[in-house]
Amino acid sequence: MLTTTWVALVLGFWSSLYLLDAFLKSQKWSRRQYVHFLEYTGLSVSICQLRCYATCLNRTFLRVGQNKPKYLKIWFTAGVFFGMFAMLISICILTLMVFNTLRRNTADQQQVLTPVMPGVNLPTSQVSYYLLTLLVCGILHELGHAIAAVREQVRVNGFGLFLLIVYPGAYVDLSSEHLQIISPLRQLRVYCAGVWHNFIIVVIALLILLSLPWSLVPFYTMGNAVVITQVTQNSAVSGPRGLAVGDSVTSISGCRVTSLDDWSSCIGVSIHEDPLGHCLTKDLIKEFDTSAKDYNHSKLMDCCNMTSNTHLCFMYHTKSSPHNKFACLPARMTTDRPMCKFQSDCYLPKVETACVYPALDNETKLLRIVHGNKPPLLFLGHPLDLHYSVHVSNYVPSFKIVPLNLPYIVETFCKYLISLSGALVILNVVPCYALDGQYICYALIELSLQSFIPDRDIRGLIYTVFIFYGTLLLAANVVIALWTLFS
Repeated sequence: MLTTTWVALVLGFWSSLYLLDAFLKSQKWSRRQYVHFLEYTGLSVSICQLRCYATCLNRTFLRVGQNKPKYLKIWFTAGVFFGMFAMLISICILTLMVFNTLRRNTADQQQVLTPVMPGVNLPTSQVSYYLLTLLVCGILHELGHAIAAVREQVRVNGFGLFLLIVYPGAYVDLSSEHLQIISPLRQLRVYCAGVWHNFIIVVIALLILLSLPWSLVPFYTMGNAVVITQVTQNSAVSGPRGLAVGDSVTSISGCRVTSLDDWSSCIGVSIHEDPLGHCLTKDLIKEFDTSAKDYNHSKLMDCCNMTSNTHLCFMYHTKSSPHNKFACLPARMTTDRPMCKFQSDCYLPKVETACVYPALDNETKLLRIVHGNKPPLLFLGHPLDLHYSVHVSNYVPSFKIVPLNLPYIVETFCKYLISLSGALVILNVVPCYALDGQYICYALIELSLQSFIPDRDIRGLIYTVFIFYGTLLLAANVVIALWTLFS
């Protein structure tokens, strides 16, 4: 249902935009002003595509490309070596993926290329990260081409942005005449600059991600608790007396929580291990027991008859009475007592004590969650309900004014930059039609084979074979990835 809604909204938007564009161009009262507006802003509308083209950045490209040319030459030459290495690695990986798939006669679940589609395999809460990452990676990719082109005396005609269906991107308009007359090595500096910048994005994002715990130290604390960043509405832990966004959780039923790993581990322990009890004296049990007088203590566990929200049925035995008994006790008073695992943990001289355990079925657990300065929350249910109802973070704000979700935003954005920018490197260096790899392959063949194979037609044939193979290879991987996604 969600996918259908997304498709309907996208189709409705593009249909309305295209019809509006056609209507304004066809009317006498709006045609001149509208066309003038499009020319002034550089906007153009076509089927499922919106473009914005401008020349205002040309001077900026010129200044940057002519500043410190020696350093830029070293920088983009390093990009050439990276581009050649990345092309070799990309071809090997994609070939291996196709080979493994054909050998097994089935698509591998761990694909190198995975199509990302909003509403299909991309949660709606992550769409903004995905689209922003695509835009940033596309812009920096094209900026690399533009600056390298200026460095190699290739004219930059303009720079543009586009929106294709739901996918944003950027492009740079270079003079093809200037590109054709410069040497193959200089061409490679221009062609490889995009994927080189995508790789630098991956490196920078990885460094930010790894340094995140230290860079946020003045504003966030780690290693003492986890902070709640989201609570599902109408869940078992929501409400005025439940967990709230911003609460710091330090323990779950005596299990210390200092990190996300601890949070998951403590919930796992509560699922698989028997619940801990609490130490009470026999006199306190008799004083607070509210079970019926005629209640059969030896057979039934529902000693509270499910009539109280504050009391719970507990099971216990004492040294003088080794058989299990049940008592309906105040849950909060009982769970505030010292915890115990065995009867011997509750030993007190000259006082008869018992380790009382919640009398529950195998699936239901009683968890005591300590969160901040508030009274501990008593959670009664399956621990997985707690896991899915609450989102937590390692970064506990040191001050109230510090944004709670900032570490999550930075961390998520860096992960998207690493995955998507890395994917753009793998895609763009493949010797495939309409990709950077096509031009890199041509310039590389001209640079390496021109002195050995002077016949231009033979070099062209070699180039055609590489491009044909790269196109089929990439197409095969895309088909395999789509088959895996929808099968």
